Amino acid sequence: MSRPAAIETTVVDGLALANTLRDEMKREIDALLDEGHRPPQLTVVLVGDDPASRSYIKGKQRACARIGADSAEVLLPESTSEKELLELLDRLNCDDGVDGILVQLPLPKSISPEIIAEAIDPMKDVDALHPLNFGRLLVGNATLISCTPLGVMAVLAHHDVQLEGAHAVVIGRSNIVGKPVSILLQQQNATVTMCHSRTKDLDAVCRSADILVAAIGRPRMVKADWIKPGAAVIDIGVTELDGRLVGDVDFDAVQGIAGLITPSRRGIGPMTITMLLRNTLTAYQARKISQKGLRKGP
Repeated sequence: MSRPAAIETTVVDGLALANTLRDEMKREIDALLDEGHRPPQLTVVLVGDDPASRSYIKGKQRACARIGADSAEVLLPESTSEKELLELLDRLNCDDGVDGILVQLPLPKSISPEIIAEAIDPMKDVDALHPLNFGRLLVGNATLISCTPLGVMAVLAHHDVQLEGAHAVVIGRSNIVGKPVSILLQQQNATVTMCHSRTKDLDAVCRSADILVAAIGRPRMVKADWIKPGAAVIDIGVTELDGRLVGDVDFDAVQGIAGLITPSRRGIGPMTITMLLRNTLTAYQARKISQKGLRKGP
């Protein structure tokens, strides 16, 4: 019996796609500025001095500058109490010059991320972690959607991956990635199977997937023989292993099997930041429309 011919695997260049989308947003913002409007503004709050978080925030600020959006960084000491952070968020919620608010995770153990998520004005919640925004996603009328899932959908759309009628398998059930991406896929008429580390016969379930989204945070957990030939594989997990970043999928081993795959570098990461910018611009436009309506009066 002859061995099946190898498939040409498309490796997604997420950075190139991100730059294209950022250029589009810059043109949108330039048009707003030409009309005399102020630029959108994103405020990022960091509690503590985690180097990785600081680096990530600097990346967000550079991305804002590239598209012509304003950004601000609020650095709070590790000793900041939950009450103090809530008071800050209340001020930012009331500030008409702030369009997007993002509180960088993780937070100190003394601060509840759920309480903080609920304290952000849903119209400024560019991370889309407020229960109201999650509920709107569930019923199909969300304005702001979690950034990584939005990035996943943009990649699939850019590469013309057929979603309607496809079987999509999502490994991971987090509120930030797994759950929202499964909802977005369903809304595009894919049939979705949600899996996790305790799913029975996980490898067999994955082999049935036309689209596989891995977001579980276990390096190289998904093996080559888990992949259906020609499947679109979206690898969201990033773990440092032996001095290099690796994903949840054994990237090298699936070459010639997957039809499409996102790499650990220049994959979904740049798209996540790009969708944060998109959410900030969306929040700005939605608030501008809302404020215009309020000013009209009776």
